[in-house]
Amino acid sequence: MALSIPHTSRLGVLTLAAAYTTLTFGAIVTPAPAQAASAGAYYTAELATPAKDSRTVASGVAWFCEGTTCRAGKGNSRPARVCRGLSRDVGEITSFTAGDEALPEDKLAACNGK
Repeated sequence: MALSIPHTSRLGVLTLAAAYTTLTFGAIVTPAPAQAASAGAYYTAELATPAKDSRTVASGVAWFCEGTTCRAGKGNSRPARVCRGLSRDVGEITSFTAGDEALPEDKLAACNGK
């Protein structure tokens, strides 16, 4: 005896499976940018002029900018390298903080290419 379900039930099961996959994929992908944009970001950069784009990717890190402040989650590179990558994309950086430590003046100057 072969077990089978009616055609209309198969369509319902397929629809539910597709909806479940879409929702779970969205839940997995969405939190990362939302976390980086929040106040709990690891990197914070103050810019000399407001950023042109509210989102950018520099040195492999997704940045979220609002006015002259940009924030991002932690990356794999040294803070000075992350700063340099952001500076290339958005312009001069007046202060850069990684975790609770501000980048020293000499490294900030190097970050800005001075």
